[in-house]
Amino acid sequence: MAKGKNAVGLDIGSSSIKVCQLKENKKGVQLVSFGMIQLPPEAIVDGALMNSTAIVDAIRELFQSQKIKHKQVAISVSGHSVILKKINLPQMSEEELEESLKWEAEQYIPFDINDVNIDHYTLNRDNGQGQMDVLLVAAKKDMINDYTAVVGEAGLDPVVVDVDAFAVQNQFELNYGIPAGETVVLVNVGASVININVVSNGISAFTRDISMGGNAYTDEIQKQLNVSYDEAEELKLGGRNDASDGVVPQEVERVMTQVSETLSNEIQRSLDFFSATSADAQISKIYLSGGTAQVPALARTLESKVGIPIEVMDPFKNVDMSSRGNFDPAHLKKIAPLAAVSVGLALRKPLDR
Repeated sequence: MAKGKNAVGLDIGSSSIKVCQLKENKKGVQLVSFGMIQLPPEAIVDGALMNSTAIVDAIRELFQSQKIKHKQVAISVSGHSVILKKINLPQMSEEELEESLKWEAEQYIPFDINDVNIDHYTLNRDNGQGQMDVLLVAAKKDMINDYTAVVGEAGLDPVVVDVDAFAVQNQFELNYGIPAGETVVLVNVGASVININVVSNGISAFTRDISMGGNAYTDEIQKQLNVSYDEAEELKLGGRNDASDGVVPQEVERVMTQVSETLSNEIQRSLDFFSATSADAQISKIYLSGGTAQVPALARTLESKVGIPIEVMDPFKNVDMSSRGNFDPAHLKKIAPLAAVSVGLALRKPLDR
């Protein structure tokens, strides 16, 4: 890992903003600070920032409440303005790759090449056929500019722009290691986007973002049970008394199951597509993260549908929480899955590739 201080992980999600600060030393990774703040509904729609003022205010408030002084932050993007594509190229040096990438990218990117920022990650220098596997990452410039602009306006310096799926993979490797000889799926279910990342032998083999998520539960509960947005949000996460599923009225349970079926079908469709296009497609486990991973009906429904064991991820599994930092460990354990992206971002250094 590069020397120097970690950037602060700032996960600007469509329903809430999460901030995470980590400190790395010889003993491992220590949590310094974690906090989150809700955004007003519709502040971010389909990845587009509709209410920049509210977002800037929320970021400022979060940094103040967490007493975070460090200004360098790592942010991430996902959704339909981001394209991830695994491509095969003839073996070449890193310099030659940089040179030819723009021309190669034109064939794979559905946007005008001048409207996107392009980056790449070499997955495999030699795939046995005299070729190399490269992951092409392209994100629309105007989207990146919008996100970096609100961060700048909040008085911070965005030094890293990552992709949600890879931030989740970053924290997964810290907490769960790299399962040798195994293929696992990291599914991050946010409020409006599901990131799917199939990781085979520690290398990303397939990624896809689906434009749906936890908001679907809230919308359906509101619509079918005729309650307010806030009530629907509360019912979604198990009602007011944080008790077991049994306390949730049958109607809520029915809606939850319905929506879980819809989300599970979408996830299964992506996994079927991966299996059909990959020779070594034996998936051993699915790890679930994101705020919607807290909805018990989702893990249950998905597991019965795909027939693969599911574990809800703990992004703090290998993180030392003994410092008297700005967080409440008990509360953190409860909401842990929604910290996955911010923890992954907080592992980044300002000069990282």
